[in-house]
Amino acid sequence: MTPADVLGVGLLGIRTRPLRAVLSALGIALGIATLIVVTGIPASSQAALLDRLTALGTNTLRAEPQPNQTPPVVLPESALGSVRRIGPVTTSAVVANTHAVVRRSDRVDPQDGSGLSVLAASPDLLAALNGTVQSGRFSPADLPVVTLGYVAAARLGIPRVVPGQPPPVVLIGTTWYTVTGVLAPMPLAPDVERAVLVGWGSAKRFLGFDGHPTVVYVKAREDAIDDVRAVLPATLNPSFPGLVQVSRPSDALAAKQATQTAFSALFLGLAGVALLVGGVGVANTMFVSVLERRREIGLRRALGATRGHIRDQFLTEAVALSGLGGLAGTALGVLVTLGYVTYQGWPPVLPPAAVAGGVAGALVVGVLAGLHPALRAARMPPTQALA
Repeated sequence: MTPADVLGVGLLGIRTRPLRAVLSALGIALGIATLIVVTGIPASSQAALLDRLTALGTNTLRAEPQPNQTPPVVLPESALGSVRRIGPVTTSAVVANTHAVVRRSDRVDPQDGSGLSVLAASPDLLAALNGTVQSGRFSPADLPVVTLGYVAAARLGIPRVVPGQPPPVVLIGTTWYTVTGVLAPMPLAPDVERAVLVGWGSAKRFLGFDGHPTVVYVKAREDAIDDVRAVLPATLNPSFPGLVQVSRPSDALAAKQATQTAFSALFLGLAGVALLVGGVGVANTMFVSVLERRREIGLRRALGATRGHIRDQFLTEAVALSGLGGLAGTALGVLVTLGYVTYQGWPPVLPPAAVAGGVAGALVVGVLAGLHPALRAARMPPTQALA
């Protein structure tokens, strides 16, 4: 028998019993679809997270003194200039807590600062944090003007700065400051979101600021970020580098991906169970098919078919069932994955290994599920089968 003859005879059982074939292939299809969905959706989510991290600043470092030190650690006033001399650094900025209290008006309790900080900021702060202005403009000038963080604006009741209208004012200490802008949310710098930002010179002139920064933000080339992280403490505090801590704000967001990976492993286990159940269904169908088609087996053997011909017939049928289920499951999994990631607004990512492995896995399941029934049919004596 040629391969075409084997294929035609193997598909005979599927053509004559289409409903049973569909139900048998359904288990394989669900297993393969689950396999593709649980690999495609996390991969798309990971791509979206990486895009988000890149936009937020995976190459951003935050350096500040170790807390709870006696006496408190103070960064030098020349910290910004020292950091800028590090070769791979592309952008740097500093902020400092002025310990002033901001109020919406002079009628508010002088001790009630609404849980907000007044930070002196250098001009490159938004560039270092990939920040944007939601309304108005960012003006870290030496004049009594301020820019509000996203949360600070909400607490002070100033959600936006409207062009053409008188700008709102806030009271910091004993000085009235004009609000020139409101920042957009900045997930990498929640302390900036809850702050009122004044210019470095303005803080020195009106708020009695001593000029020592409390936090240094550094943006460097991604290929050298670890090297910059290693030398940053000694650059900021050469005498006691261990008293300076350096963190990477994007690490907190990247930790979410570890949780998603753990759930992906669970879902892959469920996909394996679904494939196992589908394989058992195919095996059961093949065993029943052998019992129901004993007369056909006996007649073919009596007409000259060998054991190999009978074995190939039933093995081909089992592989065809699983292959059809695998193709249907692959199509279903791809459609579900694309639909879900499009709804979420994520970039679609379908791992080629998962798609190819799904079809290949279905064929392997078909071989394993059909091997024993095929061998049993091949060993059946013609006289017993015809009886």
